[in-house]
Amino acid sequence: DACADNLTSPPISIVPRPVQVVPGEGNFTFSARTLFSVENHEQAVIVRNFLNLLKKSSGITPQLAIGSSEKSHVCFTTDSSLKSEAYQLAVTPEQIQIKASDIKGFFYALQTIRLLLPSAVEGNRQVENIQWSIPAVTIQDEPRFGYRALMLDAARFFIPKENVLRIIDCMGMLKINTLHFHLTDDNGWRLEIKKYPRLTEVGAWRVNRMDVPFYFRRNAEPGEPTPIGGFYTQEDIKEMISYAADRQIEIIPEIDMPGHAEAALSAYPELGCFGLPVEIPQSGFTQNIFCAGKENTIAFLKNVLDEVCELFPSTYIHLGGDEALKGNWDKCPDCQQTIKKEKLKGSHDLQLWFSSQMADYLKAKGRKAIFWGDIVYEDGYPLPDNIVIQWWNWRGHKDLALKNAIRNGYPVICSTNCYMYLNFPVTPWKGYDKNRTFDLKDVYLHNPSYKTEENPLIIGMTCALWTDYGVTENMIDNRLFPRILAIAEQMWYKGELCSFDTFYNNVLQKKNWFNNQGFQFGPALK
Repeated sequence: DACADNLTSPPISIVPRPVQVVPGEGNFTFSARTLFSVENHEQAVIVRNFLNLLKKSSGITPQLAIGSSEKSHVCFTTDSSLKSEAYQLAVTPEQIQIKASDIKGFFYALQTIRLLLPSAVEGNRQVENIQWSIPAVTIQDEPRFGYRALMLDAARFFIPKENVLRIIDCMGMLKINTLHFHLTDDNGWRLEIKKYPRLTEVGAWRVNRMDVPFYFRRNAEPGEPTPIGGFYTQEDIKEMISYAADRQIEIIPEIDMPGHAEAALSAYPELGCFGLPVEIPQSGFTQNIFCAGKENTIAFLKNVLDEVCELFPSTYIHLGGDEALKGNWDKCPDCQQTIKKEKLKGSHDLQLWFSSQMADYLKAKGRKAIFWGDIVYEDGYPLPDNIVIQWWNWRGHKDLALKNAIRNGYPVICSTNCYMYLNFPVTPWKGYDKNRTFDLKDVYLHNPSYKTEENPLIIGMTCALWTDYGVTENMIDNRLFPRILAIAEQMWYKGELCSFDTFYNNVLQKKNWFNNQGFQFGPALK
């Protein structure tokens, strides 16, 4: 195994694995006398965050200086010849040299240093008699993909802000640079929209199930069922965006349309085809979707996107587009009139037309739209040139969306439910039978999202943590870990993957490191 020599022997174990690792002799030890020298304020910010972590567990606070210093022990140097996010790290017993072309590269170099430190370095208490040392080593590194994402579903089951921030921390450590934030679905609308307050007043709450923790419940009138749910204020969102940006992570919001809209329709029934009352379901989805033929529905969604774009500075806005059942559209006079007026072939073509209206609206704002692969299962009404397709349904359609997207020249994000959906358990559970399970070895060796042929239209990968079938907050860690380590490796590492045994050995070496930060590992193997 040609790549095994790099990282098989302790103490050099890093996930995701760098492109090149050359071990040296001895160790570099951090102390209160260690001096970091950086070139500018932007670099100083990420170093201060690193030093705060060090201080928390070791009690030591190395020094920081902006500008070159002959006495410095950790030196930042900009090297414009390196690609974005790439870095070079040279560690000797006397000094650490870090080179990168941008702040992202410097940030990732620091994450690698974090992973080289003893496992107790970031615990919640100070640990006596530990040398805060890293091995001498020379590392050259750059990512395989520029788009590396985790999709977090806070719509089906609300995830409090504090836990989202905790997950963002984990993403930064694993060099995952995008949080795809699923904020709306049939079961809940989680984003405050000032123009339409009922979206969260009504759409963020549904009737309680007994297995839901008390802190998600809202007070009800005596004798009535207790609603559960929650939502993020726009101030919450701004805090999360800032927190993520400090960790070189962009947050992409998903506003599902035209399907997965029952929470919105419960608040504003007039946005549906027939204006009938809609109850927020416990799970699943129905024919109740946004009406594509009503001008007021189109205007509503554009107004929502106005606030979304004002709030999120992201390059992309995700517009959903999956699992939009067309039964109501087939009977709706407004939808049928639009099909006739626009000379469309039917309800699928109507979805393409609808999606084009929304993508064009984002294009005018300088944004790109991401859609789930469902919209390219069939050709039809032409889509604009600012769209990206997220390929997900391997179980149902294999690589149909991938092939059709590439044939039409659309960029693709690989996000197959096998084996990128981390809500799928390791062994059968509730709504997940045996063919909806996978373990660490499955994702490492057989992930269709990783095994695609090289193509410049494939821009990256997204793993997903959905919260359907009652995947609640207390289960998140065990679903994420350790399988997300394999996906992070596949997103980042540019070379040929090592044997599974070699990778699993690296994971086991890192387990205590993540446990000491409060992340609990679930079972790795069946």
